[in-house]
Amino acid sequence: MDYGKFKYETAQKARESRRNQTNTIIKEMKLRPKIDQHDYDTKKGHVVRFLKAGDKVKITIMFRGREQHRPELGYRLLQRLAADVEDLGFIESNARQDGRNMTMVLGPHKKKSEAQAEVKAEKVKSMAEKSAEKEAEEAEVKAHREAHQATAAPKKPRRRSENIDPDMEA
Repeated sequence: MDYGKFKYETAQKARESRRNQTNTIIKEMKLRPKIDQHDYDTKKGHVVRFLKAGDKVKITIMFRGREQHRPELGYRLLQRLAADVEDLGFIESNARQDGRNMTMVLGPHKKKSEAQAEVKAEKVKSMAEKSAEKEAEEAEVKAHREAHQATAAPKKPRRRSENIDPDMEA
């Protein structure tokens, strides 16, 4: 067997396998135990966006001062967040305390490639809807102009202005 041909084929196989692999990215979201409802909703929205994109999410609860003596507050917050996003992801590693921080990792139900394909299809669909809406609006404007032109009085012919010197040629 030709060594050059062998090297070429192995390089092609390696390139093909790299093409099909996906990089798993872990996004991190940091929370505090005494988080307000609006802030919680905002952070939850980010977590939902990350999970829809097919990324893993590491949620970190940071404790300060006296909060360190109440880790159950952080644990309840993590469980509440996991319950809120359970239709998009699952708990990959349970909550555990590391010094001042408590962490939990959520993984998406869908693979990254499936999520990207779904987002792309949704984008194509919305672009088609926008273009159809724009065409309908343009047709409506055109019909309005034509109707206006049909009912409008004809324009008066332009006359020479009276303030121009009559001896002057045009």
